Amino acid sequence: MSEDPIVFEVRQVREQLAKQFNFDVHAIFEDLRKKQLSAGPRLTRRQRPTKTEQAAAPGQDSATLHPGR
Repeated sequence: MSEDPIVFEVRQVREQLAKQFNFDVHAIFEDLRKKQLSAGPRLTRRQRPTKTEQAAAPGQDSATLHPGR
């Protein structure tokens, strides 16, 4: 079975990142948090729908989504 080139590339990048931070998961996430803060307004947060918006949205019965269950 041949290896997917995208999976191979992702694994290489993961290995490089781990080596850069001496395989310390906490250091990797601290760096990610710093990058996230420095990104500033480029990142958006999804707003939760208000109760009015939820009431206006048609409800879906899970039985209609999964017939035969």
